[in-house]
Amino acid sequence: MAKFKQNGSHEYVVQAEDLGKDLQMGQVTVHALRKASFTVKKGEMLSIIGPSGSGKSTLLGLIGGLDSPTRGRVVIDGVDITQLDERALTRIRNEKIGFVFQFFNLVPTLTALENVALPVQFARNRQFNPARRAAELLTMLELQDRLHHRPNQLSGGEQQRVAIARALANNPPLLMCDEPTGNLDTVSGALVLDALREINRTTQTTMIIVTHDLNVAAQTDRVIALVDGQIAREIDPTSTAEMAAVRSFQEHAGDPALVR
Repeated sequence: MAKFKQNGSHEYVVQAEDLGKDLQMGQVTVHALRKASFTVKKGEMLSIIGPSGSGKSTLLGLIGGLDSPTRGRVVIDGVDITQLDERALTRIRNEKIGFVFQFFNLVPTLTALENVALPVQFARNRQFNPARRAAELLTMLELQDRLHHRPNQLSGGEQQRVAIARALANNPPLLMCDEPTGNLDTVSGALVLDALREINRTTQTTMIIVTHDLNVAAQTDRVIALVDGQIAREIDPTSTAEMAAVRSFQEHAGDPALVR
């Protein structure tokens, strides 16, 4: 595997303090997120689990600068992003945060190489040659034979690995993954998770993974459970008993998406 520059110089890549998000639904105020506080150290791999509607996507959007909190603050790699205007936020998202989504979000008319090179081309302080960086990352993810294939010529697992390469293009200190294996079969999902773990191990890229899959959560360093917009607890992913208890609770809660 190729060697890559390790990124980030701050002990905590993510600091969330008393995060809250209110949504106005007609005359009713919905508290989508309430007083969420946690930190993620450089190189950690954190998963966030919880039933549908628990606030996982809301929390991910706030940390990634895709939405603004009603209360609290988010610090990414030493930068308080809650104080930034949209132009500065766009720069932070391009340079400090990589996003991986469930449905890949690749540009259908571009090849794998062109999709991955795109963020480098738009970086204000370009660190890399776009085509060389894209080829390097795709080779790292064992896609060297797919450089010139478009998304519709790739399998789901291959598309997700292209999406991971694109998220890593500008060497961000933080990678945020929203159900990265949720649209994949078991074999493809395992390959994608293996790729994420290898990237985390070799580059010390900090990762936050929102997932319904407890098998994914069990392979991360830490697990946070969200319930009704609040952090219910941290779960030890190495504890078979704790993970079994969570699975049992979710099965009885009647949310099939959480126990697939």
